[in-house]
Amino acid sequence: MLARENRLRTAEDFRSTMKHGRKATNQHLVIYLNRVDSPHPPRFGFVVAKTVGSAVQRNLVKRRSRAAIRERLSSFQTGDSLVLRALPGLPGLSWNEFLEELDQSLAKLAVSEIR
Repeated sequence: MLARENRLRTAEDFRSTMKHGRKATNQHLVIYLNRVDSPHPPRFGFVVAKTVGSAVQRNLVKRRSRAAIRERLSSFQTGDSLVLRALPGLPGLSWNEFLEELDQSLAKLAVSEIR
């Protein structure tokens, strides 16, 4: 679980990040990154719609997403807000394939990678 201070919690936070942030897409992910001058630590939100699969598959995607972001937390700057939206087919990826897609999307947004 991400710390409370590192989570987007309100619908307005999600809306603002998705409306004003830059977007990177690939086959299984859409990532929105909004960088603002703000004292808050980097914050993250995850959107996994029912089209992704059953509740078990959706929860797997959320757990993997949180774990991957937690590993990359130091790559983000103060004031960053990121929304990761999962697309159908993501639950079928292995952990390494998921990390590769995530890193490719973050590279498109010019977020330095940990590895």
